[in-house]
Amino acid sequence: MRRTIEADYLVVGAGAMGMAFTDALTDHADVRVALVDRRHGVSGHWLEAYPFVRLHQASVFYGVPSTRLGTGQLQQHGPEKGLQERASQSEICAYYARMLDRMVQSGKVEFFPNSDYVGERTVVSRISGERLEVSQGCRVVNAHYLAPSIPAEKPPPFGVADDARVVPVNALARLEEAPSQYVVVGSGKTATDACIWLLSRGVDPDAICWVRARDPWMMNRAVVQPDPAVFLGMAADIWQAGASASSLEDLFLRLEAAGVMLRIDRTVVPTMAKAPTLATWELEQLRTLENVVRRGHLESVDRGKLTFADGSVAVADDALVVHCAADGLKYPPLVPLWQREEITLQAIRAGFPCFGAALAGYVEATRDDDDEKNRLCPPTPYGNSMAQWVRMNVLGTRATMAFSAEPDIKEWSNQVPLNPARIPPGYPGSAGLDEARERLATHTGPGLARLAELM
Repeated sequence: MRRTIEADYLVVGAGAMGMAFTDALTDHADVRVALVDRRHGVSGHWLEAYPFVRLHQASVFYGVPSTRLGTGQLQQHGPEKGLQERASQSEICAYYARMLDRMVQSGKVEFFPNSDYVGERTVVSRISGERLEVSQGCRVVNAHYLAPSIPAEKPPPFGVADDARVVPVNALARLEEAPSQYVVVGSGKTATDACIWLLSRGVDPDAICWVRARDPWMMNRAVVQPDPAVFLGMAADIWQAGASASSLEDLFLRLEAAGVMLRIDRTVVPTMAKAPTLATWELEQLRTLENVVRRGHLESVDRGKLTFADGSVAVADDALVVHCAADGLKYPPLVPLWQREEITLQAIRAGFPCFGAALAGYVEATRDDDDEKNRLCPPTPYGNSMAQWVRMNVLGTRATMAFSAEPDIKEWSNQVPLNPARIPPGYPGSAGLDEARERLATHTGPGLARLAELM
């Protein structure tokens, strides 16, 4: 079967970036969008995520520009009392389902689930085999260029013997019998979530072995908040530290002293800097885990043994190895967002992909010239190493300077909760906000120049 889709845009990928772009585009332009995803619904990788995952950032920084995710309230109870709420997996998926309903009801969006874009302006259903085509005038939007890999969908990056017990992190919530030892493999947010979850379920810290190929730098969640005084103060701390830094290591140690960066083991200088946020209560929990294996990447798992390039480590015969080692964030080459064949969504403001995709949607709706669009929205990479984290912030700041100079974009972005640095219309002034803005004005230039050298 074959039929034609009547659409001005074909957005490939209905995850966070595809949804944010589509929402902004259709709210500011009279266009029709065909939204395609290989999964059965919208939400992207969240549909397959482990059940105890939460956003590592405040909910208001995530989602689509027209509608805030969550209530925007501070947490009233628990160890993060006073910090902005963070949505759970189920809340995120329900939110995106509502946003899809809104888009479809507008008459501007048609959704094609369980379908693959196979190139040549053709979409094929995984269920019926139907082939759908869009016209030559339809612009293709690649919204999966940065799609992350997750343990539920990617096999372990190490060998697994037949007699070894290895499960993805998703399986932890469905265990029927406790092993005598858990082996958590991974260095990033998924691994920290797994360790915190096990500890919250009463697992003895001594029963957890944590295999960390690299130690991570993480950002203090308390300073990545949608309060303008807090967020701009954190940005000022980064540039102030950057202006005085003698090296990358010195920069991160200065940021740690300023309360911006956290590391689990203060005797080890981390080399990984994807820099998700972490709360101090989580940090305290993670520091109770003393059985940490730092021997590079795990090569294979046998019953009772972990093998690395430089030898092996014994574990319990019934040890359950928890796979948290999918590569997560992607680091493809930066390309211009607007090219002749397609629009390739990427981050623009450092570290906030939903805002970047929404900004691209707004610019696409309000500008005609692709060169001008690319000038306003240069791509920014994700961080991985310390140097790459610095590069992300340098390029992201330059991008912010470019789009913020446009009066309509500045007005729009100050109304969008996805923008972490926004000062909403009518926001009351304060001594703290004035001080943060003054420090930011003082230190951004010197800090940016120095970090450009270090990156």
